[in-house]
Amino acid sequence: MWTIGELSSRTGVATSALRFYEEKGLIAAQRTEGNQRRYARGTVRRVSVIRAAQTLGLSLKDIGRALETLPEGRTPTKRDWQRLSGRWRAHLDAQIADLQALRDDLDGCIGCGCLSLRVCSLFNPSDQLAHRGPGPRILMGEPGAPNR
Repeated sequence: MWTIGELSSRTGVATSALRFYEEKGLIAAQRTEGNQRRYARGTVRRVSVIRAAQTLGLSLKDIGRALETLPEGRTPTKRDWQRLSGRWRAHLDAQIADLQALRDDLDGCIGCGCLSLRVCSLFNPSDQLAHRGPGPRILMGEPGAPNR
């Protein structure tokens, strides 16, 4: 069993974040008679997965749903982790495609409504996308935005 300080040291995650993860149900601790937290050794892996998933841009809600599929009472196996990470593949592929599109389209009209570029009159004449809300409507791949 690990104290919160030991788990923090081992994972590089602040104790406040560990308490937050516990509050959100992402990790669990047992309590001593003195009400101190004690974490099972397998919690190190769960915290590492949480950190990796956050780096990938997954929300804590999505991470929590994925962690709910892991077994209770035993350290997840390699097969468990492969199944879990496979669920995130589609999300990552979409994120990669979005980043590539962003990279490739950064020098063109992004549909932000600035009307400062000559091409705005072609892709967003009279700021027609303004009624859909603020931001780069074309760049965000909004359905119905003019194609370039």
